[in-house]
Amino acid sequence: MKIQLASSYGFCFGVKRAIEIAEEHRGSVTYGPLIHNKDEINRLKEGFNIGLAERLEDIETDDAVVIRTHGIPKNELAVLKSQDHKVIDATCPYVTTPQNIVQKMSLEGYSIVIFGDKDHPEIKGVVSYAEDPEDAFIVLEPEELESLPLKGKVAVVSQTTKKPEDFAKIVTALMETRKEIRVFNTICNATFENQDAAAELAKDADVMIVIGGKHSSNTKQLHSICERDCKDSYLIENETELEASWFEGKELCGISAGASTPDWIVQNVINKIQEIKKVDEVI
Repeated sequence: MKIQLASSYGFCFGVKRAIEIAEEHRGSVTYGPLIHNKDEINRLKEGFNIGLAERLEDIETDDAVVIRTHGIPKNELAVLKSQDHKVIDATCPYVTTPQNIVQKMSLEGYSIVIFGDKDHPEIKGVVSYAEDPEDAFIVLEPEELESLPLKGKVAVVSQTTKKPEDFAKIVTALMETRKEIRVFNTICNATFENQDAAAELAKDADVMIVIGGKHSSNTKQLHSICERDCKDSYLIENETELEASWFEGKELCGISAGASTPDWIVQNVINKIQEIKKVDEVI
């Protein structure tokens, strides 16, 4: 069997930046998980004494606080700053972009439509930048738009990890009912590249291994894309979840990884597969 890595996979710019920021601030605390990868968070804890606070009240007065890659709600950031914490902002620049757009367009009188998962930390942060919370709406399906009390002019942004074709469906539905629409494509380029590379590899692979956090929207999207062309596609967080039966009779194993998956975990997966089955080549 051969193992082939996708031409683009793993850490994106924003995650690399956040990890570097955290490593530069030993002994700090992240507000919320820095990224969607528990193994990497454990590495930061063990190697750099980086703590984790899930709630504002869990943060001690003398803690230096690192803001997670996905960002946090505007009001919570204001609270942290008012408490005189040293605040280190590791929010991905691709996430601050929709935050700024939502704030600007709502000030200009636009209803705000955000395509994304309402429970995702990135979206909780983005929607908080609307000046009027009653005029900002989070949707996943075009049908949800029908009942919304939108103004005549609408601005629309997307969660950074969503599929472009799904975002286009939301935009098309809005065009049918609104005269003025401002569309901001806030989907991250790294997402495009990883998804396209995974899709291409899945067409040739007998089995696909997608590595990343089970709660990561980005990684779940990759897995879904791979399943279209490779029915034997598996989503794992690390090498301990691999099963020997997945590789029986397979000739090409494709590997992709989510934007929060470090290279050391990918290498551990490759090593484990090589233990399970004879591998002739890794390409």
